[in-house]
Amino acid sequence: MVTEKRRDTKGKRVLPPLSTATGGPMPGIDITDGSALQEMDDLEYVERMKHFR
Repeated sequence: MVTEKRRDTKGKRVLPPLSTATGGPMPGIDITDGSALQEMDDLEYVERMKHFR
């Protein structure tokens, strides 16, 4: 398709929304203990699978 006027192909930049959430690990959770974190993740996964249909 050929036109006389050339349209600008670049539109206005749209930035994604930025989160303002704050937080961190729950009290009592040691983030330096990788095996404990993995165990908590595994237990959460098992609980989710119990309710999966």
